[in-house]
Amino acid sequence: MSLIKSISGIRGTIGGKAGEGLTPIDVVKFASAYGAWVIEKTGNPKVVIGRDARLSGKMISDLVSATLQGLGIHVIDLGLSTTPTVEFAVPKEQAGGGIILTASHNPIQWNALKLLNSVGEFISDEEGKSILEKAEKEDFNFAEVKKLGKYTAIDDYLDRHIQHVLDLELVDVEAIRARNFKIVVDAVNSTGGIAVPKLLKALGVTEIEEMYCTPDGHFPHNPEPLPENLREISKKLEKGNFDLGIVVDPDVDRLALVNEDGSMFGEEYTLVAVADYVLSQTPGNTVSNLSSTRALKDVTLKRGGNYTAAAVGEVNVVNQMKAVNAVIGGEGNGGIIYPTSHYGRDALVGIGLFLTHLAKFGKSISMLRATYPNYHISKNKIELTPEIDVDKILLEIKNKYKKHPINDIDGVKIEFDKEWVHLRKSNTEPIIRIYSESDSEATAEHLAKKIMLDIKEVVSASLI
Repeated sequence: MSLIKSISGIRGTIGGKAGEGLTPIDVVKFASAYGAWVIEKTGNPKVVIGRDARLSGKMISDLVSATLQGLGIHVIDLGLSTTPTVEFAVPKEQAGGGIILTASHNPIQWNALKLLNSVGEFISDEEGKSILEKAEKEDFNFAEVKKLGKYTAIDDYLDRHIQHVLDLELVDVEAIRARNFKIVVDAVNSTGGIAVPKLLKALGVTEIEEMYCTPDGHFPHNPEPLPENLREISKKLEKGNFDLGIVVDPDVDRLALVNEDGSMFGEEYTLVAVADYVLSQTPGNTVSNLSSTRALKDVTLKRGGNYTAAAVGEVNVVNQMKAVNAVIGGEGNGGIIYPTSHYGRDALVGIGLFLTHLAKFGKSISMLRATYPNYHISKNKIELTPEIDVDKILLEIKNKYKKHPINDIDGVKIEFDKEWVHLRKSNTEPIIRIYSESDSEATAEHLAKKIMLDIKEVVSASLI
């Protein structure tokens, strides 16, 4: 059983002993700490909640709702929803915060409480630490009987969110309708199965093949939208009867695309393509995290803007986007953040912008993909023993490559002309993750192996 407490919330596997898995006791404890923090921080005893369709969702939702009411908080329950929909709803409902009950791309046994502030964005590092401290100290007081919170269910926020997408200036419904797209959707039997087909129909797409769009929480495959998990939709597209495939994760904040021939558009390139379109209409700056493809930088410079890298993590990307007034940004895992809409990864907004781009491009999705630089990212990791000082290893690598441009805001990222390598330590395990990118797959792999050898040399030297 696993329970992971982080600044952005709490996640774990269902069952087991309290403090070891995500048990009802843990849910109540952390929901109490968050609710108490909302009241202290905002003085606004109203919280929006929503959940994905995983099997434990209703149980976790009921626990969270009752706990918040016990604190005297008015709960607005969106029921089956998406992460971006809850983010969208928090300011609309003038709430003090929001909780999304989802373990995102994690497998079926996982669930989580993802915590939002009063503007519908993920809480900061400092705020997260404050909530964790409250939980550990059990620093919260419950309301007396006549001051218990109210409960209100609202079931139309997905429709409101979809209408919001349709109303975005850069989403051209008529252009999309005119292309008569034939689209396959894999929503991994979660809430994307409700939201994505509904959005596509509203955008004028009439031919939709729904794969795993029943929101019953029975994931038919690993729910992370990586190529190795998308073989079935790929085979369906190989037959040549559709224009593209759309894949979302269980809480619909990541968007992956499949080409008309069954090949992958590339999750890293979802953001690249959407950014290219947005920049063509509204020139400006872009941001992604340090582990995302440099293709975004290439596209941004070509369009006359400036690109900035942020530390890994959505809240870090959002903060950097605000700092440089970026018009588009996100993460290379298919996460689109479009500030004109809201500061959160949103696959529904991504679909609206991407289909407009593809419709105006006028050719196939694989031909659109061919217009972008073709980089390859290699992802590796080295597992170390607990007594090894990971920070010292990263410092040694940084010194070894000090003649190259280095970014150390999040681990160590070293630039080699058009190649780069990014080393990050895990917050929970003695592991160094190594990401490398090149326009050659072999070079990316070679670069990763070279850095891994360097790390092993440093470790060996430290043990002498």
